[in-house]
Amino acid sequence: MDTEQSRRPTLDTVARAVGVSRATVSNAYNRPNQLSAGLRTRILEVADRLGYLGPDPVARSLATRKSAAVAFMLPSGLSSAFSDPALTIMLDALAATVDGRDHALVLLPGDETGGPRPESVARAQADVAVAYSLPDSAPALTAVRQRRLPMVVVDQPASGGTARVELDDFGGTQAVGRYLTELGHRDFGVISLTLHPDGRSGPAEPERRTGSPFRVTRERMSGYIDALTAVGIAAERVPVWEAATSGREYGRTAARWLLQQSPRPTALLCMSDELALGALQAARDAGLSVPADVSVVGFDDTPAAGVADPPLTTIRQPLVEKGRLAGELALTLLDGGRPSRPVRLDVELVVRASSATPIR
Repeated sequence: MDTEQSRRPTLDTVARAVGVSRATVSNAYNRPNQLSAGLRTRILEVADRLGYLGPDPVARSLATRKSAAVAFMLPSGLSSAFSDPALTIMLDALAATVDGRDHALVLLPGDETGGPRPESVARAQADVAVAYSLPDSAPALTAVRQRRLPMVVVDQPASGGTARVELDDFGGTQAVGRYLTELGHRDFGVISLTLHPDGRSGPAEPERRTGSPFRVTRERMSGYIDALTAVGIAAERVPVWEAATSGREYGRTAARWLLQQSPRPTALLCMSDELALGALQAARDAGLSVPADVSVVGFDDTPAAGVADPPLTTIRQPLVEKGRLAGELALTLLDGGRPSRPVRLDVELVVRASSATPIR
C-alpha cells in the first residue's frame, strides 16, 4: 500500500511532523541564521528520523539558476588532470582557492576536438567555466558563449572579452634557445606539444607547423625559431616531432627519431618537462651521455625536473600562482564581477646539468 510512510519523505513530510511551515524547514538547510538554534536542531532531528536527506541540489539550482560550481574544461581525457604534473599542481592551487567557499569544481573531459563536447558544457551544473589549454577552434567555447557563462582562460585559447591567465611562452623558449646558441649549439631538434587537435603524433613538416590553433604551441615554437634564426639557423633545417600529449613515452619516441637524424642534434628543445624526461631516457637507450653528447631542456620546472638524472635545465613557470589567480578570477565572476585585463606571468630560465657546451 502506497502510504506517506512508504514513500520517500519530502520537505512537506518533515514540516507536518514538526508542525511548522515548509519554508521554515527549508530555512533550516539553506538559511540557518533565520532560525533559533533549538528549532533548527529539532527540525534536523525529525528529518533524520524520517530519513529525509535534505533539499535536492539539482532542483534548488534549477529554481535559483545558481549552482555555485566551476566547470573546468580539459583539452583531453580526465586522466590528464591526474597524470600531467604541471596541470596537477596548477589545478590543486585553483581548487584550494575556491575550496571552503561552498563551491564545487566540475571536471569536463576533452575529446578529439581539443575540449569537452558541447553537450557536456550545455548540461553542466556550473555558473562559470575555466578553459584550460583549449585550441582556439574548440566547439566547447561556442557552447560556453551560447550559455552566456562567464569564462576564465588559463594559457589558451587566445580569446577576447574573458578573464585570462597566461605565460610569456615566447619569451621562455626564446631565452632557452638563446642560451643554447650562446653555448655553441647549431644542430637542434624540437619535441613539440600538439600542433592540431587531431591526435596525430610524429614528424611535423613545415606546413603542419603553421596555423596551429594552440596559442601556447605557436608561441613556444616561435620563441625557439626566433632564437635560432638570430644566429643564422634556418627554420626548415630544424626537425620537429609533434607529440599527441605531454607524456614521457611520447618524449622518448620523439627523441629516438630526432637522434637518428643527420646531422644528429646536439640539443633537444622540449616544450614540457615530461617530454624532456622521456628524451633523457631515449638518450640513455641510444648509449648517449647527457649533456656530453646531447643537451636536453624542458619547460615547466615540475618537481621531477630537479631530481632527474641529470637534473633538467628548464623554463620555470609559476604553476601555483597561475592556479591561484585563475581561482580568484573564477570567484570574482561567480560574485558577478567583470573580467579583468589578461594577466601574463613571467617565466625564468633554470640552468641545471642537462645542458652544456657541445663537444663536436
